[in-house]
Amino acid sequence: MGKRMGLGVRRCLGFAVLLSLFASGTAFAAWEWNFQAPATPIAAEIINLHSLIFWICVVIFVGVFGTMFWSLYYHRKSSGHQAVQFHENTTVEIIWTVIPFLILLFMAYPATKTILAAHDTTSPDLTIKITGYQWKWGYDYLQDGFGYYSNLGTPLAQIEGRDKKNDNYLLEVDNPLVVPVDAKVRLLITADDVIHAWWVPAFAVKQDAIPGFVRDTWFRATKVGTYRGQCAELCGKEHGFMPIVVEVKSKEDYAKWAGEQKQKATAAADDPNKVWDVKELVAHGQQVFNANCAACHQPNGTGNAAIGAPALVGDKVVMGPRKAQIDVDTHYFACRFHFRPERNIQTLVPQKRKHRFFHGKMFRYDFFCESEFAQ
Repeated sequence: MGKRMGLGVRRCLGFAVLLSLFASGTAFAAWEWNFQAPATPIAAEIINLHSLIFWICVVIFVGVFGTMFWSLYYHRKSSGHQAVQFHENTTVEIIWTVIPFLILLFMAYPATKTILAAHDTTSPDLTIKITGYQWKWGYDYLQDGFGYYSNLGTPLAQIEGRDKKNDNYLLEVDNPLVVPVDAKVRLLITADDVIHAWWVPAFAVKQDAIPGFVRDTWFRATKVGTYRGQCAELCGKEHGFMPIVVEVKSKEDYAKWAGEQKQKATAAADDPNKVWDVKELVAHGQQVFNANCAACHQPNGTGNAAIGAPALVGDKVVMGPRKAQIDVDTHYFACRFHFRPERNIQTLVPQKRKHRFFHGKMFRYDFFCESEFAQ
C-alpha cells in the first residue's frame, strides 16, 4: 500500500513539473523545427513545395488509415459481419493504380520546375568564385578583380570558455561575402584540399566544394540583411570553425563597398621588379601574417590550442637561423614561382601544402621568402 502511494506521489510531482514547464514556455524556448525565413525566390519555392507535398501526404495518410480503421471497426466479426469472398476486382485494381499515378504527376510538376530553376545559372549579374580551405573560405570577385579570405571571427576567449558566448557563436567571420540585393549571383565553388560544402539555409544554396572540380549554383537575395551558414561537409578536426556569413547590401552601398575593395587591391598590388628593404619586408610580412595566419595563430603569435594552432612565440624554428626555415619544401615553392614573377607573395602564401609542412614556420617564412623574390 505504501509503495503504491509513493508511486502515486512521484507521478503527481512529475506531472506538476512537466505542467510548470509547459506553462512557463521553457520546454519550447529553443525549439526551431521549421525552415529559416526565405531570402531568395528559390528558397520560397522550396518551402512552398515542401508545404504542398506535406499536406498531400497528410491527406493520403488520413484517407488510407481512416478507411482502414473504419473498415476494421464496421466489419468486425463481433457485429455479425460476413466477409465477402472474391479473388480479384479489375475495377479496384485500376483505381488504386491510376490515382497514385495522378498524385505523383501532380507532385512532380512543381518539383521539376523548382529543380530546373535552382540549376539555371545563366545570365548572372555577378560571378564569385568560392574556394574552400581547411578551415576558411576564399572569395574572388572575378568581374571586379579582387578577393579575400573569410576566417572565423569568434574570439578565442569564447571558444575556450573564458568569456560569455554571444548569439552568433561560431557563426561570425572577419570578412563576410558581400553581394547586392536583387542581383543574380553565380557562385563557382571548388576546394583546395578536401571536400567542403558551402551552405546558406536562407538562400536554399548547398553545394559541395570538391578539389579539382568547379561546381556552380546561384541565388538572388531579395532582402537586405545578414545571413549565416556553415560548411556542411565534414572536412577535418576544425570543421565546426568554418562558418559562412553573407551580407546583402543595397545596390548603392554595394557599389561603394566594391569601389573600396578595388582601391585596396590596387594599393596592395606589388611591383614584381621592386627591390625590398628590410623595413618594407617586415611591414609587408606582418600584413600577410595578419591576413592569413593570425586567425589561427593569433595576432600576438600565442596560438590557439582549441583548434590545434601551435604558438609561434618562442618556437625554435621561428626564432632559429634562416637556413633551418628554408628547407626542401620551401625551395620547392620558390622554384615553382621563380619562373612566374607575376605570382607575388600574396599568391604564394595561401598555398595549403606549404601551410601543412610549415605550420610553425610561416611567420619567418613570410618575411624571408619575399627577399629571395626581390633579389
